[in-house]
Amino acid sequence: MKSDFLTHSYLALREKLFRSAIGFLKDEEDAKDAMQDTYMNLWSKNPVTSDSEAGNKLFKALRNRCIDILKHQSHQKPVFENPEEPIENPPDESIEDYERKLIANLSERQREVYQYIVREGLEYDKVADITGRSVEAVRTEMSRIRKKIQSNLKRNDI
Repeated sequence: MKSDFLTHSYLALREKLFRSAIGFLKDEEDAKDAMQDTYMNLWSKNPVTSDSEAGNKLFKALRNRCIDILKHQSHQKPVFENPEEPIENPPDESIEDYERKLIANLSERQREVYQYIVREGLEYDKVADITGRSVEAVRTEMSRIRKKIQSNLKRNDI
């Protein structure tokens, strides 16, 4: 009976939920995925006792799911925003030498994280396991690395 409240509310609020998800994610497929994930999570884990409770839980859980998706997408950006775009003043040396100079100013910990994420393409959770740090610490470190590299590129410190 408890899942009936959730199902009834989901069906009644489906369009509003979809518009809300589109507002966050700006992509129909991601919005549909977020809605489905939200419904399945609530259906399997959170019993509801009324239609109003179900509606409130649906909107709150959907908002949180959309935020999680956006966070995940933001951490998937490459270090360089557009790698196909040529560098204004290309270096005389090879790309490998240029990259070595870019990361030379990084601390040992930062070079380690850079190596795993950029060169080896590992996910943040894998890097966290390998380095013994939390996923959030790895994300923060990668953010600092990007800022440092971008700053060096703007100042041409390499």
